[in-house]
Amino acid sequence: MSVIKVEFGWGTDIYRNRQVVSEKLQLAKERLPEGVAPSMEPISSIMGQVQIIGLSSKTGKLSTADIRSLADYKLKYDLLSIAGVAKVIVGGGAGKQLQVVMDAEKLRTFNVTVNDVASAVTRNNQNRSGAFINIGTKAPAITVTGLLTNKAELENAVVLPHDLRPVRIRDVADVQFGPAAIKVGEVGVGGRPGVAMIVMKQPGYDTIRLSKEVEAALELSMAGMDEDLQINPHLFKQADFINRAIANVEGAVRDGGIMVVVILFIFLMNWRTTFITLTAIPISIAVTAIVFSVLGLSINTMTLGGLAVAIGALVDDAIVGMENVYRRLGQNIRLDKGEQRPAIQVIYDACSEVLRPILIGTMLVVVVYVPLFFLTGMEGKLFSPIGIAYIVSVTASLFVSLTVTPALCYLLLPNTMAKGEIKDTFVVRKLKVIAEFAIRNSIRWSRTVLATLVVLVGIALYLLLTAGSQFLPPFNEGVAQINLVLPPDTGLATSNAYGLRLEKLLIKVNGVKYVTRRTGRAEGDEHAEGVNSSEVIVSFDPTVERDREEIIDEVRTRIGEEFPGVAFAVDQPLAHLLSAMLSGVKAQVAVKIYGPDLETLRTVAKDVEGRLKEIDGVKDLMVEPQVLVPNIAIVPNRELLARHGLAVEDVGDTVELSLGGEAISRLVDGRYAYPIVLRLKEANRRSLQDLENLYIRKHNGKLIRLGDVAAVQQTMTSNNIKHENVGRRIVVQHNVAGRSLGEVVADVDRALEPVRQDLAKKGGYSLKISGQFEAQQEATKRILVLSVLSFLCMILILYMHFGSLNLSLQVMASIPMAFVGAVAFVIITHQTLSVATLVGLISLGGIAARNAILLLDHYIHLMKAEGKPFGPDVIVLAGQERMVPVMMTALTSGIALIPLALAPGQPGKEILYPVATVIIGGLISSTLLDFIVRPAVFYRFGRKAASRAADPEVSRQESILT
Repeated sequence: MSVIKVEFGWGTDIYRNRQVVSEKLQLAKERLPEGVAPSMEPISSIMGQVQIIGLSSKTGKLSTADIRSLADYKLKYDLLSIAGVAKVIVGGGAGKQLQVVMDAEKLRTFNVTVNDVASAVTRNNQNRSGAFINIGTKAPAITVTGLLTNKAELENAVVLPHDLRPVRIRDVADVQFGPAAIKVGEVGVGGRPGVAMIVMKQPGYDTIRLSKEVEAALELSMAGMDEDLQINPHLFKQADFINRAIANVEGAVRDGGIMVVVILFIFLMNWRTTFITLTAIPISIAVTAIVFSVLGLSINTMTLGGLAVAIGALVDDAIVGMENVYRRLGQNIRLDKGEQRPAIQVIYDACSEVLRPILIGTMLVVVVYVPLFFLTGMEGKLFSPIGIAYIVSVTASLFVSLTVTPALCYLLLPNTMAKGEIKDTFVVRKLKVIAEFAIRNSIRWSRTVLATLVVLVGIALYLLLTAGSQFLPPFNEGVAQINLVLPPDTGLATSNAYGLRLEKLLIKVNGVKYVTRRTGRAEGDEHAEGVNSSEVIVSFDPTVERDREEIIDEVRTRIGEEFPGVAFAVDQPLAHLLSAMLSGVKAQVAVKIYGPDLETLRTVAKDVEGRLKEIDGVKDLMVEPQVLVPNIAIVPNRELLARHGLAVEDVGDTVELSLGGEAISRLVDGRYAYPIVLRLKEANRRSLQDLENLYIRKHNGKLIRLGDVAAVQQTMTSNNIKHENVGRRIVVQHNVAGRSLGEVVADVDRALEPVRQDLAKKGGYSLKISGQFEAQQEATKRILVLSVLSFLCMILILYMHFGSLNLSLQVMASIPMAFVGAVAFVIITHQTLSVATLVGLISLGGIAARNAILLLDHYIHLMKAEGKPFGPDVIVLAGQERMVPVMMTALTSGIALIPLALAPGQPGKEILYPVATVIIGGLISSTLLDFIVRPAVFYRFGRKAASRAADPEVSRQESILT
């Protein structure tokens, strides 16, 4: 069997791609041997395996053959009728066959060949059409109904005519129903033989809905079936992981919202102002849901994650607007009656005062999330929904702050102010005292402060670069996958025995709920594994409070002890498929060796394996099993064949029909269609001599031994040959545990440098390290380039606002200040540099710059609108007056993320956890340093730029460089 996998770029039209492949297949057919008909699999993806359903007998009354028939002819078609199901792969048991078991001695006695028997079967089992006949005014169709209806009809079919007594099939063979004689796979369910059904979905269909429909269909199908049949649809379900993930992220959104309420009330101690601010959350989420509905976008784990990240930021604009209105109304109330302005005018002026900072701040946040839309591959699919949800919800909150917030302020606040409720809360008063102390000392020790910041940024950069790296944090699927690979020449019976031992071993591990196993492959499965390979899916029990890594470590240890010297790998199903999607190999790291000679490739692969064994962190090391295995070669003698009027095809047909168990026809019984299979009985196919004694009919009707026209000899041949981009290759693969992916790959690269140099000398050979590390490097480069472009756009937006490059860069100084805290939290939480960490870092840039705009804008406002001179006093006053919105926006944005940061291993939070921790750490450092470093920066470098910005007569051109 040969399997070809064609990979297209992300975002391409799957139907057009299939059309292109179909056209190429038509061209290739012309160059293929007769009888070879390549076909495409139904539309699905490598991640389309949505469910594994186990079928077994409760008491053992039902045989696996009976169960297999139910699966093949009933359950499979019930599931295929569901919209969205692309394919149902049935494995295990043995399909029921009508077997024609021929006796070699009887064949010789009656002068019959296996080809004669095959011809008798096909000639006596067919319907034919005779077009139609005109009878009067009617034209009935003519049909010859000749399909077999039972076993007896086949037994009585004539093989050779004879005057006295014709030779029938029953004379030379036993005809019987039985399980498939040749099997390529076995299945275990919970430590017992069983049958498994793998449901593959079409792209674009909802996995949760599809799983519900599958289970509903199974429930209907069970009606009227044998009560001894046990169906377990929970062995593996992507829907379980998705449901847990959605529930966890929904909980994070809810808990984050509650924390935002608490923070707002602590600062404001006023139900009116708290209510005004909080209205931004439900309205923004509602608007986001409407936008998603209009655009046809789904609410999934990652879009909910975007809302979870944004939940605290949704009140930021409302906080800034409401706080300024509240403060300005308080100042208005303190004026004499004759000097007081109408409340609506005060509210309008207060909102206008912060309008530009709010707009610019939101623009910056949007700009930093735009790079997520340019990520490609798996990372793009994961993170772009976060960006969409964040941008839509934050933009909605901007409109709320510009419309709903001022209206509510007018309705709820003026009467409150008239009653004299204008005092700062206790918390605010204390924070203002601390802020003044920090700001004055920052200005006093400005050189020391700036030097310290430079040192901290340098340390943070060093720590981040040495923290290790990985592509994505591991998912917590609640399921593990174990692949056990025996030597390639191992038979199915032996592999099945090993697999059964492995099942019974795993079911005893504390925390394991279900176990299912596939040894070999199922018929029709494109994952063409040899019979020496077993794949076990282990579902964990969510009620057992045990860490996933702890269970996997125990599994690795037990397998190593039970099967010493046997190659195995432990991973998770989705992670396993993710690796295959990235590199074509189901492991985190794949060392691919390319070259023309298979023996050289095998030798190099063994050398690579030996070098990698010594590297700490390399787990599940395995060489792709491309080895020489015993083979019986039948080599026709063309001269002898020609002399007897025979062709190679005659030899091939004889061997195939005698030994291969080829289905040549079928017996239809209602909805069941049993293959009719020819084969010599077991006693006639045990030696090379048995093969030589097979008979072929010559053109003159006489028989000749196969051994007289062909040589039968034992040889060695390759069990498996892999190609990539039309070149031969072999893979040495491994996973990583105990160290970061980046650290291990760096050691692997150093260890393989001598091998790489040797291959370069050979010519035509090369070595490449592929897998998740390669994807991580490509994603990191893309994110860094996009981040630079994003930050340049931020500077442009800031320059358009301030009209000063100096002030624009002062705002951008928030990024290194945030970077310090972000890296500190990466180190404290024992994380590594991943794509998720980088997404958190670029997200942090816009959030941190938002608060810097509030401070710098207020510095200039006090100088411009209130005539305050540049100096420490105006910096202190601006810091105190903007301290509340700065602290509140930072705290709401940060604390709302705590639910995401508290349980890193929970499904749904794996990717959001690094994003949340980075943002929390960055907000802590940037907010604190806004009152320690920013005053020093502004005092030392902002005098000229601020004075010119505050003086409307100074042209923008003069302030470009100040």
